[in-house]
Amino acid sequence: MAHLNPKLTDKVAVVTGGGRGLGWSISKAMAQVGAKIAIIYPPFEPYPEKKIEELHSLGCQAKAYEADVTDSQIIKKRIQEVVADFGRIDILVNNAGKLYETPLIEMEEQEWNEILDTDLKSVFIVSKAVLPYMIEAKGGAIINIASQLGYKGGVGITHYSAAKAGVIAFTKSLAQEVIQHGIRVNAVAPGPLVTDMTAPYRKDKDWLAQREKSIAIGRLGTPDEVAPTVVFLASADASLYVGQTLLPNGGGVMI
Repeated sequence: MAHLNPKLTDKVAVVTGGGRGLGWSISKAMAQVGAKIAIIYPPFEPYPEKKIEELHSLGCQAKAYEADVTDSQIIKKRIQEVVADFGRIDILVNNAGKLYETPLIEMEEQEWNEILDTDLKSVFIVSKAVLPYMIEAKGGAIINIASQLGYKGGVGITHYSAAKAGVIAFTKSLAQEVIQHGIRVNAVAPGPLVTDMTAPYRKDKDWLAQREKSIAIGRLGTPDEVAPTVVFLASADASLYVGQTLLPNGGGVMI
């Protein structure tokens, strides 16, 4: 049996939302096994200077690019810049996302559109921008960050659950389209994590207790516990994984 020791030496990885939360854990974990990192961060956040410096301290070539992941023209331009700076793109992690909790009866159409655009449409936009370079290179790996809520749903999150279910279906379909080019497409669907995204909700003791009760291990996960799954799917060790969704969720969903 082969020893699993995923290496990404000199691979170029683009990570959307890669400067904070789960995206940062993924960026750092990939850098630690040899990848070069291109972080895509949103216009409403400052340049992640300290994060880039930390990656450099690991001996990693890294750079950050500001872009709205829902803007196809901006993303196309930024991806061209990444290729100009790094020479190619081997790995794409579609991690950027938003979460609001609002009952459907109270939800404005603008909020629905914002979540679907950020959490689902962006996966289409960034993947489409990156694919020509992967096809030309005859290989690559795309990992889409979904959520266990794409399977089980939840109260007040119809938009988020629908978007993440869409990411899972998108992953299966795109995987079938591009495997002929040597490009593997997979997804990761974590449970609730201790991140900035969930911070406002974790202050509510009832919210936290309900989430912990729904998880077999009895606690929320951390981004550092999920990142190794993404690293694995990006590596040659995952050569038989095509169109799959892995669920590092502590037993919140078992399929």
